[in-house]
Amino acid sequence: MTIAERIETFLDAEAFGVVGASSKPQKYGNKVLRCYQQHQYAVTPVNPVAKTIEGLNCVASVDELPSHVDSISVITPPQVTEKIVDAAIAKGIRNIWMQPGAESTQAVAACEAAGVNVIADGSCILVVLGYHDH
Repeated sequence: MTIAERIETFLDAEAFGVVGASSKPQKYGNKVLRCYQQHQYAVTPVNPVAKTIEGLNCVASVDELPSHVDSISVITPPQVTEKIVDAAIAKGIRNIWMQPGAESTQAVAACEAAGVNVIADGSCILVVLGYHDH
């Protein structure tokens, strides 16, 4: 698949998760979450500490995401991304978008080996969807 096809497949999901969601508005983990909200996508923030972010209830881990979440955006350091990918594959998540800076060769290889649609070429969802600050 081309990167455009990978992105289209990713965005076709019924619901999304943002792993590395942040309650700090200046952080990318918050901007990505708000970008989904701005485009009226069903989205669940994943944060091990926060209870709510941007008015949405958080889950503490990928394992706790609702079963209809099929695509996740990952905004974590590469070594954390590797653990996230393992959990996502185990849960049956079909699409993983590693935001710039979250990519890891090992995580990408794990996705490819499991047949997961992976976006890790430096594409940013904020650019693709068009994000604007409040």
